[in-house]
Amino acid sequence: MPKLKTRKGVAKRARVTRNGKVLVSRPGRRHLLSVKSGKRRRRLRRKQILPAIAAKRVKRMLGMM
Repeated sequence: MPKLKTRKGVAKRARVTRNGKVLVSRPGRRHLLSVKSGKRRRRLRRKQILPAIAAKRVKRMLGMM
């Protein structure tokens, strides 16, 4: 069976931790930031751990499964 190619768009957006969790940036950090409170902007800076179903799909796109 041939090797699977990595989906480069996903590779730029997601990162897999050593434990196998998938980290992505939270949506809502691109524009209109002056409207959002500082507390909300700080929360948006943190990475988000994807749920198991979505993580499985992302890992498959990264060629890990």
